[in-house]
Amino acid sequence: MTKRYISFLAAVSIIVGVSYSSMAQKSKKKASEKTEVTQQKADEISEEQKSEFEYLFIEGLKQRMTGNLQNAISVFSRCLEIDPNSAVAMFELANIHLANNDLTSASLLLEKAIHINPGNKWYKQLLAQIYQQTKKYDKAAELYRDLSEKEPENQEYLYMYASMLGSAKKYDEAIAAYNKLEKQIGINEQISVEKQQVYQAAGKKKEAFAELQRLIDSNPSEPRYYGLMADLYLSEKDQENALKYYNKILEIDPSNGFVHFSLASLYQMQDKPEKAFEETKIAFGSKDLEVDTKIQFYLMLTANPEQKDLTDDQIGELVRILVKTNPDDYRVYSVYAEYLLRKGDLKEAREQLRKVLAEDNGNFEIWQRIILISNDLQDFKCVYDDCNEAIELFPNQPILYGLKAVACLQLDKYEESLKTLEEGEPYILGNKPLRVQFELYKAEANYKLDRVQDAFKAFDEVIRQDPENYMAMNNYAYYLSLRNENLDKAEQMSSKAVRANPDNSTYLDTYAWVLFKQKNYSLAKFYIESALKNGGDQNGVIVEHYGDILYMLGDKGKAVDQWKKARELGDASELISEKIKQERYFEK
Repeated sequence: MTKRYISFLAAVSIIVGVSYSSMAQKSKKKASEKTEVTQQKADEISEEQKSEFEYLFIEGLKQRMTGNLQNAISVFSRCLEIDPNSAVAMFELANIHLANNDLTSASLLLEKAIHINPGNKWYKQLLAQIYQQTKKYDKAAELYRDLSEKEPENQEYLYMYASMLGSAKKYDEAIAAYNKLEKQIGINEQISVEKQQVYQAAGKKKEAFAELQRLIDSNPSEPRYYGLMADLYLSEKDQENALKYYNKILEIDPSNGFVHFSLASLYQMQDKPEKAFEETKIAFGSKDLEVDTKIQFYLMLTANPEQKDLTDDQIGELVRILVKTNPDDYRVYSVYAEYLLRKGDLKEAREQLRKVLAEDNGNFEIWQRIILISNDLQDFKCVYDDCNEAIELFPNQPILYGLKAVACLQLDKYEESLKTLEEGEPYILGNKPLRVQFELYKAEANYKLDRVQDAFKAFDEVIRQDPENYMAMNNYAYYLSLRNENLDKAEQMSSKAVRANPDNSTYLDTYAWVLFKQKNYSLAKFYIESALKNGGDQNGVIVEHYGDILYMLGDKGKAVDQWKKARELGDASELISEKIKQERYFEK
């Protein structure tokens, strides 16, 4: 470690020494009166100051390299206090300001550094880049021109000079610079395309087409050049000639899949959806076309469901072609899964996502998506098993513990649910909504374990933290009603949940049952019938409650009919058969 530290200082000292001493040597050349004055001032610095400068400069570099940019700024600023004409210190400060996105300070420092040391190309390069970012294209072009004149063999400088002239809308000068570069390297696709764009921007359409024709003539067997010409015709709304050049690509390269996407877009413009779809299918079926391109085009087609150009069946056909022609790329199964999810085919979507996991087991987003789908399917065994495996891979993801706790509740694993929640709590951190959910699951588990006071305490905590948690209010009210405890509190919570969710059959049923327990049978009948109208007629518990309320209202015949229906639906209480047999209500 010691040797490495010494060699680092030595290397930096050499850099500093060269940069610093070069300024003193400039006075001997007497390039200009201003430079001479500057160097004379530099010569006035004492040896002690020079030593301090070099020490501080090295320290500034160390601070910058270790990411302590604010410290580096302070140290380099101190360097400039010692030597206000240190171009190298200005350059280092400019680099830091650039990293902090302070382009104004960076450009001012570099302008001064270049004034002091006009021959340093690195200063000019960096300032030219800043001018480009700040859209001062004229000034950037001047710097690249100077750099190109100093190093005429450096073609990058000449290219950037031409590019900046084009951005500055100095079109004739830009074309002249591109032509000069073209003389050095010959006809080049990138230069030809940029020249065509400059001609277009200048309104010289004839020259723009001629430039691409030159490119085609230079290599008539290159299909990409015909594509550029077709795109240019399209930009001029000349679809007929665009089609001609796209077809030319197919003559040269019949397996070119990308051109079929271009043709599909063209036919879509011409309001020929059948032709557009046929071309799209050919492109999707191309084994030579990269799957990235296919997926990108698919996403573009399906980005806006309200303005899609394809039917659902056509989209499905494309996805199946995508999977068939690219079976080894797991990303296509993710695309297929998204399509299936939009169709509501959750089970098949889950299977496709499992294929993604087979290739990319470390993708947390896919694991989470699969588990959530299983939760929607109420396949809690799958939720439980997948959560166990996912927690092994991602032990710091609290949502996995929450989902596993839900599965445990549904699978009557109440103790394990509480243990899982305890294990996941340290990872919740500042996620308040998830913390509230954990507390709710604790309440449910404790109630099922007949730890009633712990459960009710947890419910109170949930509602304290989240006063609009209607699920907690509903469940808490229902459990109170089952126990005939604190019915006034139950009625208040349940009514609040119903007011906020007037179409929720579960909440309506709970409120009806609380009213039933309060012996308010007429109002209970109104709410239970509302629950039935909102889907509760397929729930055995709700239908049984309807029978109980009807019985208390004296309609024994209809009550028995509802109890029979509840038994057929399932989920009714263990007393349902006895109610039917004896044709009377039994208290649970």
